[in-house]
Amino acid sequence: MNRRRIAALLVLAAAFALPLVAHELGLVEIDAMFRKDGTYTIDFLVHLDHLAPGQTPQSIADKAVLSFDGKPFSHEPAQVLPHPGDPPMVQRLRISGRTPPNVSRFTFADDQVLGYYVLTLHNESQPNATTQWVEGGKASEPYPLDRSVVPASRWQIIKLYLILGFTHILPRGLDHVLFVLGIFLLAVNLRAMMWQVSAFTVAHTITLALTIYGVVSLPARIVEPLIALSIVYVAVENVFTSRLHAWRPLIVFCFGLLHGMGFAGVLTEIGLPRSEFIPALLSFNVGVECGQLTVILTAFLLVGLPFRRKPWYRQRIVIPASLAIATMGLFWFIQRVM
Repeated sequence: MNRRRIAALLVLAAAFALPLVAHELGLVEIDAMFRKDGTYTIDFLVHLDHLAPGQTPQSIADKAVLSFDGKPFSHEPAQVLPHPGDPPMVQRLRISGRTPPNVSRFTFADDQVLGYYVLTLHNESQPNATTQWVEGGKASEPYPLDRSVVPASRWQIIKLYLILGFTHILPRGLDHVLFVLGIFLLAVNLRAMMWQVSAFTVAHTITLALTIYGVVSLPARIVEPLIALSIVYVAVENVFTSRLHAWRPLIVFCFGLLHGMGFAGVLTEIGLPRSEFIPALLSFNVGVECGQLTVILTAFLLVGLPFRRKPWYRQRIVIPASLAIATMGLFWFIQRVM
């Protein structure tokens, strides 16, 4: 008889306890999302009727401790996030920010949460989420962060975009290389060549920046054929004239404006990090300049320095090379138009 009474009491206690546990578990739900652009959001779904006396949803969110690689990371105060689909007695808040560079793990803790809460962790580069049950006041299990959602440091970004700018000229930018070689062939001395290169540099820097900022815009179907025509013009002019006219730097400047739009098109496809927009843009441009200067220096050492004073330099080098460049430019023009 005593055993039956004890069993009945246990069943009765469980019947009262189960709703209480379920009620406790629903106190707070936390959803963390790490995105490919290096940002994160952490949403708090707080049931108002489960708050302790004097406690607010804001205090629960603001007291959250976000740690990256074991080091607490300060965050801005949480913002109330209205959500039409939430029940009347539920408030949603959000903490947002940027993931620190070069980190590999994330942990979460909040000593304002009573009992257990559910923590859902998302990585934008992965299809499946990770769910953890965490006890209030204790840290979650470390969550590994994929490299695709961890931003690079400023130095890493500068290094990356320097390389991207350089490789856009060498070895990938054959059209830009031929244009620079066209400039080189007509300039017998370094001073004349540098005047043209400087005009080209200033021009493409201007349109690169203006296009990236959305001030000017031309579709690639117009820009790319015009770039090809600029190669043809410079090469053909080398054939029909043996000296550098005063208007040549101005012509080169105008063509530089076109090439800057071409650079901007490539940079738009690659993308620029929002947090380091200016360093990335400047680094890409410097990389482009280093590539162009490498082309000019190589041409000068291999061709200009040993042969430019020879009486046959124009007939044997300038004219044949310019005709080859013009032919290639014309081919690209037809190809890009078609």
